[in-house]
Amino acid sequence: MKVASIDVGSYSVRLSVAHIDKELKIIHEEGRITALATRLQESGMLLEDRMAETLSVVEEFLKKAESLGAERVRLVGTEALRRAKNSQEFLRRLEELTGYQLEVISPEEEGRYAFLSVAYSLRPTGRFCVIDQGGGSTEFVCGMGYQVESLKSLPFGIVNLTEEFLRHDPPRNYELESLKNFLDEHIKEVVQPCDELVGLGGTITTLIAIEHNIYPYKGEEVHGKTLSLDRLMFWIETLSAMKESQRISTFPHIEPKRARVIIPGLLIFYRSMLLFGKDQLRVSDWGLKEGILVREFLDGV
Repeated sequence: MKVASIDVGSYSVRLSVAHIDKELKIIHEEGRITALATRLQESGMLLEDRMAETLSVVEEFLKKAESLGAERVRLVGTEALRRAKNSQEFLRRLEELTGYQLEVISPEEEGRYAFLSVAYSLRPTGRFCVIDQGGGSTEFVCGMGYQVESLKSLPFGIVNLTEEFLRHDPPRNYELESLKNFLDEHIKEVVQPCDELVGLGGTITTLIAIEHNIYPYKGEEVHGKTLSLDRLMFWIETLSAMKESQRISTFPHIEPKRARVIIPGLLIFYRSMLLFGKDQLRVSDWGLKEGILVREFLDGV
């Protein structure tokens, strides 16, 4: 059986299609930045142009899934749709446009799916903590094997952190320091003992692509790579000294819409590594959408 999942996130829409039988095999993956959460923190509302673009991409991805023979499609939404005052309008328009209903999942469900994707695909040994950094929230999920032992969702991601802290291009030192202090205050509340940290999300996978010159992007080459604290610090210093336009022109690995928001994402991982006392981070290309497919596989579809 072929099953698809579509993750309508605060910053991007992502599609995975898998063939599920005696094993799970991903046969197609695709993503598009639509920045659905733009100015959400300021207004409490999803902007019309962001909704329209996101709806168009979802419709396109549903047609793609159907063309690949998906017999079941699971459509989920995360932080932007949890918070927006007009999220019901978005859900209504999506159903009218496509005939599909989207499920807005809780932060806990989001974290569990991310953890499941890492547990299945990377098989970490010992106790590991997954940092799932998104556009509007960041989940810290710790456990062993497939068993989640603790889960905390923090209500910040690359969109709202950029809008709140980084007003200049390139960012000023005092802006970066304010952001670091903010992150430390919140991340220290979720720190706990673990053997390994695993990072996921478009920010950290983009950095792995830069570090290893993986271009065009290939998820299978990124998946499972490690990043040292020293190299992460180097890239934060390098990229934060550049203007947004310079990041795009220098590194084709960075999608133009990601160039403005990449610094807060990297700082989330940097401060997490320091506070957890780790000098290595393993990176997962698999995340929420793959976790949904893993759950379908483990449940026997």
